[in-house]
Amino acid sequence: MSTQGTIKRYTLIIEKTGRKNYPTFKEIKDFLHAHDFEISPRTLQRDIEAIRTEFGIEISYNRTLKGYFIDEEKSLNYESFVKFLEIVGTAEILSESIKEGNDILQFISFESESKLQGIEQLRIIVDATKTKRIIEFSHENFDTQMVTQIKLYPYHIKEYQHRWYIYGCIANTDVYRTFAIDRITQLKILTKTFKIDKKVDARANYSEVVGLTYSEAELQEVIIKVESKQYKYLKSLPLHHSQEFVSEIEDEVILKYLLRPNYELIQRILMLGSTVQVIKPTTLVKEVKRILKETIEKYNQ
Repeated sequence: MSTQGTIKRYTLIIEKTGRKNYPTFKEIKDFLHAHDFEISPRTLQRDIEAIRTEFGIEISYNRTLKGYFIDEEKSLNYESFVKFLEIVGTAEILSESIKEGNDILQFISFESESKLQGIEQLRIIVDATKTKRIIEFSHENFDTQMVTQIKLYPYHIKEYQHRWYIYGCIANTDVYRTFAIDRITQLKILTKTFKIDKKVDARANYSEVVGLTYSEAELQEVIIKVESKQYKYLKSLPLHHSQEFVSEIEDEVILKYLLRPNYELIQRILMLGSTVQVIKPTTLVKEVKRILKETIEKYNQ
């Protein structure tokens, strides 16, 4: 079985057990068969075990409901794994379409026409992160236009808005930074290894913010008011995983979040234009108003 075939089976197992309808072992097997995967009970059991050991997704059996389910509390990588399966699935669909003829590309548009620089180095960075080996590279700062030599203990790889970033500790310091992979050149993986500071939980830090910038701001309740038509988009693509519907009055919806306000959150709010209003906290209200005021002044000049 090819790697793509195995990933497809994993995707179907996650789909079936993630619906909260507690399928039996036979129902999962029949679901796979309906999608042209005729496998033995032993292979299905190995798949469930592989999903747990290789990806950290816990598929458990509920004796009361007599069926299987994904225990999200024990599955620390659940959201990342689902995103991974989505990326692989999309690649498989496009790959199969291209096999039928590359003229399919004339019917597909990608978000950017420019090539994402440095993506070919992603595997090196992934390997260094897994094996806890120091990486060395040159990095360009777009603000200062300076190129700096960096030695980094790579902790965590982050994808945001279709671009990849590496988060880690500058070697021999206690400074943690995020670097855009497309600004990295002359990448080298060193033989020397490092020890991760267990007090630093990159995944938890990212879960408390929107995007890339970890904020020292207090973890707090953020409330916004959006037009009902805008809520339809936010419901399908939330600003943050903590998004919670509070109420709807006439043509406006109140949404609540628990996060640390940062630069990317403000960017996302401003992208919503006049369809959104920040209600709290006061500091965020003031910052958004300041930016909007400066923008209007530029247009009035």
